[in-house]
Amino acid sequence: MQKIPITVEVNGRKASREVEPRLLLVHFLREALGLTGTKIGCDTSQCGSCTVHLDGMAVKSCTVLAVQANGSQVTTIEGLGNGELHPMQQAFWDNHGLQCGYCTPGMIMTATKLLEENPNPSDEEIRDGLEGNLCRCTGYENIVKAIRAAAETARGGS
Repeated sequence: MQKIPITVEVNGRKASREVEPRLLLVHFLREALGLTGTKIGCDTSQCGSCTVHLDGMAVKSCTVLAVQANGSQVTTIEGLGNGELHPMQQAFWDNHGLQCGYCTPGMIMTATKLLEENPNPSDEEIRDGLEGNLCRCTGYENIVKAIRAAAETARGGS
């Protein structure tokens, strides 16, 4: 199969590779770039563990071909905090929202975009915003608590 050259800015760094046209973005990130924080959970785009930010939008990277991301900016869980824990990552840690950790990267990536769009969400709005992200450990209460805590921190609360 003929490979196609692509260049993607991932976590602030340019990455150029030749890829097969059918390669998914999630596989590009994990296999070509070694960014294994983005998880492959279901292969059907239902669990959300592969969520990344693509040109400022939270997307499931198992639904995007790597060639479709050519010229785009991608942020993964590894690039979210710029070398430090992002406030959302810290909130998940502090509020026991991690559980087994498999869904955590996708939950965090989705939640950061949720708070950008709605800095003061209700619990119901948080749950609605996480629709499409599954936690196999059923840690939703602590996940909602963590997102609420991150929102309070961003507003200057406790």
